Amino acid sequence: MFVLLNHLQRLRRSTPPQAGARRGSLALRHVDAGSCNGCEHELTAAANPLYDLQQYGLNIVASPRHADVLLVTGAITTRMATALRVAYDAMPEPRLVAALGDCALGCNLLGQHAELAGALEDIIPVDLRIPGCPPTPAVIAKALTAALHDLQALTPARA
Repeated sequence: MFVLLNHLQRLRRSTPPQAGARRGSLALRHVDAGSCNGCEHELTAAANPLYDLQQYGLNIVASPRHADVLLVTGAITTRMATALRVAYDAMPEPRLVAALGDCALGCNLLGQHAELAGALEDIIPVDLRIPGCPPTPAVIAKALTAALHDLQALTPARA
């Protein structure tokens, strides 16, 4: 394990940051609204040393009050619709909502129709759509880092 960590440290030191790239961060609040856990496994894999979302300033937080992005996975059930609205309302502005996976996007849902609330964008406004069943860690990392760069482009740089 020690050898692997030393190799990872040398690799990071030898890879210079991109010139002109602004550093920033996004706090992600993950909510499982009724999934099969496929997207959660891929999200966890996106945080491993290969993709390492933390190096880009993307961190998962425990409270929506500390979050910049509400990251929702799974088919939205009728029992979770109100909880999602409460979590969304608790987030400070500016806030983003990301639908992770086909279930959150309302595609190819399995289950009883009476128990499903529909797509996430029928409940709260969605800013970022990450399709896939489940999306790969590379797709998740690319979409979230692009959201960070888009948000940075909208906010002026501080001196």
